[in-house]
Amino acid sequence: MKIGCFALVDPFQVLDHQLARIAGMGFKFADVTDNHPGGLLGREYGFSATVSLDDNPRDVVRLFQKHGLTITTVCAHANLLDPSASSRYGTAEIIKAVKLAALMGVKHLVTSEGEPVTPWGKGLPRDRAIFIAAEKLHEPVRLAGDLGVEVLLEPHGALTDTIDGVEGIFKALGNPTNLGVNMDTGNCWLGGTDPVAYAKHFKDRIRHVHWKDLPREFEAKRGKEFGCGFSPIALGEGVIDIAGAYKVLKDVEYCTLEIGGDDNLKKSVRYLESLAK
Repeated sequence: MKIGCFALVDPFQVLDHQLARIAGMGFKFADVTDNHPGGLLGREYGFSATVSLDDNPRDVVRLFQKHGLTITTVCAHANLLDPSASSRYGTAEIIKAVKLAALMGVKHLVTSEGEPVTPWGKGLPRDRAIFIAAEKLHEPVRLAGDLGVEVLLEPHGALTDTIDGVEGIFKALGNPTNLGVNMDTGNCWLGGTDPVAYAKHFKDRIRHVHWKDLPREFEAKRGKEFGCGFSPIALGEGVIDIAGAYKVLKDVEYCTLEIGGDDNLKKSVRYLESLAK
Protein backbone atom coordinates (compact mmCIF):
# COMPACT_ATOMS: atom_id res chain seq x y z
CA MET A 1 0.00 0.00 0.00
CA LYS A 2 1.42 3.36 -1.10
CA ILE A 3 0.93 5.99 1.60
CA GLY A 4 0.01 9.57 0.75
CA CYS A 5 -0.90 12.67 2.71
CA PHE A 6 -3.96 14.92 2.84
CA ALA A 7 -2.91 18.14 1.07
CA LEU A 8 -3.92 20.44 3.93
CA VAL A 9 -1.09 20.42 6.45
CA ASP A 10 -0.76 24.03 7.58
CA PRO A 11 -3.61 26.58 7.85
CA PHE A 12 -3.71 29.71 5.68
CA GLN A 13 -1.01 28.51 3.28
CA VAL A 14 -1.19 27.98 -0.48
CA LEU A 15 -1.02 24.59 -2.15
CA ASP A 16 2.62 25.01 -3.17
CA HIS A 17 3.51 25.35 0.52
CA GLN A 18 1.40 22.32 1.48
CA LEU A 19 3.05 20.14 -1.15
CA ALA A 20 6.52 21.26 -0.08
CA ARG A 21 5.72 20.30 3.51
CA ILE A 22 4.31 16.92 2.46
CA ALA A 23 7.36 16.14 0.35
CA GLY A 24 9.61 17.32 3.19
CA MET A 25 8.16 14.63 5.45
CA GLY A 26 9.10 11.99 2.89
CA PHE A 27 5.74 11.37 1.23
CA LYS A 28 5.57 10.62 -2.50
CA PHE A 29 1.79 10.74 -2.93
CA ALA A 30 -0.94 13.30 -2.24
CA ASP A 31 -4.42 14.21 -3.43
CA VAL A 32 -6.12 17.24 -4.89
CA THR A 33 -8.00 18.15 -1.74
CA ASP A 34 -9.77 21.51 -1.55
CA ASN A 35 -11.07 22.80 -4.88
CA HIS A 36 -13.65 25.15 -6.38
CA PRO A 37 -14.95 26.37 -9.74
CA GLY A 38 -13.67 29.66 -11.10
CA GLY A 39 -11.39 31.94 -9.14
CA LEU A 40 -10.93 32.35 -5.40
CA LEU A 41 -9.76 35.42 -3.52
CA GLY A 42 -7.98 33.32 -0.91
CA ARG A 43 -5.79 31.64 -3.47
CA GLU A 44 -4.93 34.88 -5.25
CA TYR A 45 -3.91 36.50 -1.98
CA GLY A 46 -1.97 33.57 -0.62
CA PHE A 47 -3.99 32.06 2.22
CA SER A 48 -5.92 29.16 0.69
CA ALA A 49 -4.59 25.77 -0.43
CA THR A 50 -6.98 25.07 -3.26
CA VAL A 51 -7.14 24.01 -6.89
CA SER A 52 -9.57 25.60 -9.32
CA LEU A 53 -11.66 23.12 -11.25
CA ASP A 54 -11.03 25.46 -14.19
CA ASP A 55 -7.24 25.29 -13.87
CA ASN A 56 -5.12 23.98 -16.72
CA PRO A 57 -4.92 20.31 -15.60
CA ARG A 58 -1.29 20.06 -16.67
CA ASP A 59 -0.40 23.03 -14.47
CA VAL A 60 -1.78 21.14 -11.48
CA VAL A 61 0.21 18.03 -12.40
CA ARG A 62 3.37 20.11 -12.84
CA LEU A 63 2.92 21.68 -9.40
CA PHE A 64 2.76 18.24 -7.78
CA GLN A 65 5.69 17.01 -9.89
CA LYS A 66 7.75 20.01 -8.79
CA HIS A 67 7.73 18.46 -5.31
CA GLY A 68 8.18 14.87 -6.49
CA LEU A 69 4.55 13.99 -5.72
CA THR A 70 2.07 11.83 -7.60
CA ILE A 71 -1.65 12.69 -7.47
CA THR A 72 -3.70 9.67 -6.40
CA THR A 73 -7.23 11.10 -6.15
CA VAL A 74 -9.30 14.20 -6.75
CA CYS A 75 -11.62 15.03 -3.86
CA ALA A 76 -15.11 16.16 -4.87
CA HIS A 77 -17.02 15.88 -1.60
CA ALA A 78 -20.44 17.38 -2.23
CA ASN A 79 -23.75 18.33 -0.69
CA LEU A 80 -26.13 15.94 -2.43
CA LEU A 81 -29.13 16.11 -0.11
CA ASP A 82 -29.99 19.80 0.17
CA PRO A 83 -31.79 21.48 -2.75
CA SER A 84 -29.54 22.28 -5.71
CA ALA A 85 -28.21 25.83 -5.63
CA SER A 86 -25.40 27.72 -7.34
CA SER A 87 -23.79 28.25 -3.93
CA ARG A 88 -23.60 24.51 -3.15
CA TYR A 89 -20.93 22.09 -4.31
CA GLY A 90 -22.98 19.56 -6.26
CA THR A 91 -23.43 17.86 -9.61
CA ALA A 92 -21.89 20.65 -11.72
CA GLU A 93 -18.75 20.73 -9.59
CA ILE A 94 -18.39 16.94 -9.55
CA ILE A 95 -18.63 16.91 -13.34
CA LYS A 96 -15.83 19.49 -13.55
CA ALA A 97 -13.79 17.44 -11.08
CA VAL A 98 -14.27 14.33 -13.24
CA LYS A 99 -12.93 16.22 -16.27
CA LEU A 100 -10.01 17.57 -14.24
CA ALA A 101 -9.12 14.08 -13.02
CA ALA A 102 -9.33 12.61 -16.51
CA LEU A 103 -7.16 15.34 -18.06
CA MET A 104 -4.58 14.93 -15.28
CA GLY A 105 -4.48 11.17 -15.77
CA VAL A 106 -5.86 10.53 -12.27
CA LYS A 107 -8.07 7.45 -12.13
CA HIS A 108 -9.98 8.01 -8.88
CA LEU A 109 -12.40 10.72 -7.83
CA VAL A 110 -13.79 10.71 -4.27
CA THR A 111 -17.20 12.10 -3.37
CA SER A 112 -19.91 11.80 -0.74
CA GLU A 113 -23.36 13.12 0.13
CA GLY A 114 -22.34 15.19 3.16
CA GLU A 115 -24.68 16.37 5.89
CA PRO A 116 -27.75 18.40 4.87
CA VAL A 117 -28.11 21.81 6.50
CA THR A 118 -31.60 22.83 5.35
CA PRO A 119 -34.83 21.65 7.00
CA TRP A 120 -35.83 20.16 3.63
CA GLY A 121 -32.67 18.08 3.38
CA LYS A 122 -32.75 17.02 7.02
CA GLY A 123 -36.38 15.90 6.68
CA LEU A 124 -35.88 13.53 3.76
CA PRO A 125 -37.01 9.94 4.35
CA ARG A 126 -34.11 7.55 3.85
CA ASP A 127 -35.39 6.07 0.60
CA ARG A 128 -35.84 9.54 -0.89
CA ALA A 129 -32.40 10.60 0.31
CA ILE A 130 -30.88 7.63 -1.51
CA PHE A 131 -32.82 8.46 -4.67
CA ILE A 132 -31.81 12.16 -4.58
CA ALA A 133 -28.13 11.39 -3.94
CA ALA A 134 -28.15 8.89 -6.81
CA GLU A 135 -29.91 11.33 -9.15
CA LYS A 136 -27.26 13.98 -8.50
CA LEU A 137 -24.50 11.44 -9.12
CA HIS A 138 -25.98 9.88 -12.25
CA GLU A 139 -24.42 12.18 -14.86
CA PRO A 140 -21.02 12.52 -13.11
CA VAL A 141 -20.74 8.71 -12.89
CA ARG A 142 -21.81 8.27 -16.52
CA LEU A 143 -19.28 10.87 -17.70
CA ALA A 144 -16.58 9.33 -15.53
CA GLY A 145 -17.18 5.96 -17.14
CA ASP A 146 -16.69 7.47 -20.59
CA LEU A 147 -13.49 9.21 -19.47
CA GLY A 148 -11.92 6.25 -17.66
CA VAL A 149 -12.41 7.65 -14.14
CA GLU A 150 -13.75 5.69 -11.17
CA VAL A 151 -16.07 7.55 -8.78
CA LEU A 152 -15.52 6.41 -5.20
CA LEU A 153 -18.14 6.96 -2.49
CA GLU A 154 -16.59 7.84 0.86
CA PRO A 155 -18.32 7.35 4.21
CA HIS A 156 -19.03 10.98 5.09
CA GLY A 157 -22.75 11.15 5.82
CA ALA A 158 -25.72 9.29 7.24
CA LEU A 159 -26.08 7.28 4.01
CA THR A 160 -22.48 6.50 3.09
CA ASP A 161 -21.47 5.75 6.70
CA THR A 162 -23.67 2.66 6.44
CA ILE A 163 -23.42 -0.48 4.34
CA ASP A 164 -27.07 -0.41 3.29
CA GLY A 165 -26.90 3.28 2.37
CA VAL A 166 -24.01 2.74 -0.03
CA GLU A 167 -25.66 -0.37 -1.45
CA GLY A 168 -28.82 1.67 -1.97
CA ILE A 169 -26.96 4.28 -4.00
CA PHE A 170 -25.17 1.57 -6.00
CA LYS A 171 -28.49 -0.09 -6.79
CA ALA A 172 -30.22 3.18 -7.71
CA LEU A 173 -27.41 3.91 -10.18
CA GLY A 174 -27.52 0.41 -11.67
CA ASN A 175 -24.24 -0.78 -10.11
CA PRO A 176 -21.92 0.67 -12.78
CA THR A 177 -18.48 -0.89 -12.87
CA ASN A 178 -16.73 2.48 -12.41
CA LEU A 179 -18.50 3.19 -9.10
CA GLY A 180 -16.62 2.06 -6.00
CA VAL A 181 -15.70 2.99 -2.44
CA ASN A 182 -13.06 5.15 -0.81
CA MET A 183 -12.83 3.63 2.66
CA ASP A 184 -12.46 6.11 5.54
CA THR A 185 -11.88 4.30 8.82
CA GLY A 186 -12.56 7.32 11.04
CA ASN A 187 -15.70 8.53 9.30
CA CYS A 188 -17.17 5.03 9.10
CA TRP A 189 -16.64 4.43 12.82
CA LEU A 190 -17.88 7.90 13.79
CA GLY A 191 -21.08 7.30 11.82
CA GLY A 192 -21.75 4.17 13.86
CA THR A 193 -20.53 1.33 11.61
CA ASP A 194 -17.74 -1.14 12.34
CA PRO A 195 -14.94 -0.27 9.87
CA VAL A 196 -13.77 -3.88 9.68
CA ALA A 197 -17.25 -5.10 8.73
CA TYR A 198 -17.60 -2.22 6.24
CA ALA A 199 -14.21 -3.04 4.69
CA LYS A 200 -15.06 -6.74 4.41
CA HIS A 201 -18.42 -6.03 2.79
CA PHE A 202 -17.01 -3.66 0.16
CA LYS A 203 -13.56 -5.23 -0.20
CA ASP A 204 -13.94 -5.85 -3.94
CA ARG A 205 -15.06 -2.26 -4.56
CA ILE A 206 -12.62 -0.34 -2.33
CA ARG A 207 -10.05 1.41 -4.52
CA HIS A 208 -8.53 3.89 -2.07
CA VAL A 209 -8.34 4.35 1.72
CA HIS A 210 -8.41 7.35 4.05
CA TRP A 211 -6.81 6.34 7.34
CA LYS A 212 -7.93 7.94 10.60
CA ASP A 213 -7.98 6.76 14.20
CA LEU A 214 -10.00 8.65 16.81
CA PRO A 215 -9.56 9.13 20.57
CA ARG A 216 -11.97 7.83 23.19
CA GLU A 217 -13.68 11.20 23.69
CA PHE A 218 -15.18 10.83 20.20
CA GLU A 219 -17.32 7.92 21.42
CA ALA A 220 -19.95 10.39 22.70
CA LYS A 221 -20.29 11.76 19.15
CA ARG A 222 -20.66 8.37 17.51
CA GLY A 223 -23.82 8.07 15.45
CA LYS A 224 -24.48 11.79 15.85
CA GLU A 225 -21.76 13.24 13.63
CA PHE A 226 -20.89 12.09 10.15
CA GLY A 227 -17.33 12.67 9.09
CA CYS A 228 -14.37 14.64 10.39
CA GLY A 229 -11.55 16.17 8.42
CA PHE A 230 -8.58 15.11 10.53
CA SER A 231 -7.68 12.77 13.33
CA PRO A 232 -5.90 14.48 16.25
CA ILE A 233 -3.93 11.32 17.08
CA ALA A 234 -1.68 8.83 15.29
CA LEU A 235 -2.95 5.53 13.93
CA GLY A 236 -3.00 2.82 16.58
CA GLU A 237 -3.48 5.24 19.47
CA GLY A 238 -7.28 5.40 19.43
CA VAL A 239 -10.40 3.27 19.69
CA ILE A 240 -10.66 2.12 16.05
CA ASP A 241 -9.47 -1.34 15.02
CA ILE A 242 -6.96 -0.07 12.46
CA ALA A 243 -5.03 -3.35 12.48
CA GLY A 244 -8.21 -5.30 11.72
CA ALA A 245 -9.12 -2.95 8.89
CA TYR A 246 -5.59 -3.13 7.49
CA LYS A 247 -5.79 -6.93 7.24
CA VAL A 248 -8.75 -6.52 4.91
CA LEU A 249 -7.43 -3.51 2.99
CA LYS A 250 -3.71 -4.24 2.71
CA ASP A 251 -3.89 -4.98 -1.02
CA VAL A 252 -5.45 -1.60 -1.91
CA GLU A 253 -2.84 0.27 -3.93
CA TYR A 254 -3.12 3.81 -2.51
CA CYS A 255 -4.11 5.41 0.77
CA THR A 256 -4.10 8.89 2.30
CA LEU A 257 -3.40 9.86 5.90
CA GLU A 258 -5.94 12.38 7.21
CA ILE A 259 -4.09 13.10 10.43
CA GLY A 260 -3.08 16.37 12.05
CA GLY A 261 0.48 17.11 13.19
CA ASP A 262 3.85 16.12 11.75
CA ASP A 263 4.69 13.72 14.59
CA ASN A 264 1.32 11.99 14.30
CA LEU A 265 1.78 11.63 10.54
CA LYS A 266 5.24 10.08 10.94
CA LYS A 267 4.05 7.75 13.72
CA SER A 268 1.16 6.67 11.51
CA VAL A 269 3.45 5.81 8.61
CA ARG A 270 5.58 3.69 10.93
CA TYR A 271 2.45 2.01 12.31
CA LEU A 272 1.15 1.07 8.87
CA GLU A 273 4.60 -0.17 7.88
CA SER A 274 4.68 -2.35 11.03
CA LEU A 275 1.32 -3.88 10.05
CA ALA A 276 2.71 -4.72 6.62
CA LYS A 277 5.48 -6.89 8.06
